[in-house]
Amino acid sequence: MAYLGEEIKKLGFGLMRLPMVDGEVDIEQTKQMVDLFLSKGFTYFDTAYGYLEGKSEKAIKTALVDRYPRQSFQLATKLPAWAGAKTAEEARAMLATSLERTGAGYFDFYLLHNLGDNRTEAFDRFGIWDFLAEQKEKGVIKHLGFSFHDKADVLDDLLTKHPNMEFVQLQINYADWESSSIQSRACYEVARKHGKPVIIMEPVKGGSLASLPESVSEIFKKANPAASLPSWAIRYAASLDGLITVLSGMSTLSQMEDNLQVMENFKPLDASERAVVEQVQKALDSLPQVPCTACAYCVKGCPMGINIPGIFKAENNQLVYGNRVGALGNYKFATRSGGKASDCIACGQCEAACPQHIGIIEELKKAAEMLEV
Repeated sequence: MAYLGEEIKKLGFGLMRLPMVDGEVDIEQTKQMVDLFLSKGFTYFDTAYGYLEGKSEKAIKTALVDRYPRQSFQLATKLPAWAGAKTAEEARAMLATSLERTGAGYFDFYLLHNLGDNRTEAFDRFGIWDFLAEQKEKGVIKHLGFSFHDKADVLDDLLTKHPNMEFVQLQINYADWESSSIQSRACYEVARKHGKPVIIMEPVKGGSLASLPESVSEIFKKANPAASLPSWAIRYAASLDGLITVLSGMSTLSQMEDNLQVMENFKPLDASERAVVEQVQKALDSLPQVPCTACAYCVKGCPMGINIPGIFKAENNQLVYGNRVGALGNYKFATRSGGKASDCIACGQCEAACPQHIGIIEELKKAAEMLEV
């Protein structure tokens, strides 16, 4: 039996990391990337209200919507009700703004953006679930779903409460597959249990899996010297069943060419290749890192409101992958509405609550030195 999005090719153009020149989107290079992407038969484009402070939605109007027949591609965007909206009217107006910026007329796939943690509450409070269902009835939205960053049990609860959601977008990659904090496998299995097709985001973990430590990358190079590190990550994600597409945030023409070469005639990983990935997973797990499971017990009584698991995620991105840009981005997101690592007053309540017995006070000092620049 066919499922939603089965006919869509399994590489989507993520528009969060577009090429930039002097703080503005490089429109000419973006046009070249759009043209090449479509010429190879790929049609799914993914942006969001907040990507590049709105410049992403405007850029795709110029590079795609204004230049190609509307029915020749699928365009997705997202509504982040938790991001600055003070009233229901302000939150709902984000859809109108996205329509104006993109000039798309309608969205093929529309998402409640980044559900999970304390962000879901804004969608409930502002009545966004019902509002978007109404917009779907009007034809402004063709297919309605949400993107998600939290634990599998939270996803199960959301899909039980909102069975009209047609799909989910999940962070899935081989490094996070068995992660106790990201729970890629567990979340994927929940989505499949509810019969929801999946869009994969972060298949290369924000670029971290494109530049692995040498001791780890050698495992891939030995198995196939001609295959790039990102190609292993993209193929791993695309080998799963029930996918609408796998998003890759491509920011250069060369990155797109590499991904298209891999995915134009896509072949799922075979048994020997899966064994190689398992070796890499074990090698990554053996590297020094903060053993945080993101249970968040440490956060509940923190007098400074520090998002300790989010800060440790950023620290691990630096420690394990050496991904400085990604780590700083993680840290900025983790501290956007709470305390910084350096705000810790060493009260110790977090350490008393931590089931992993992490020396949180010392780790926060390390994180402050590493990430507060």
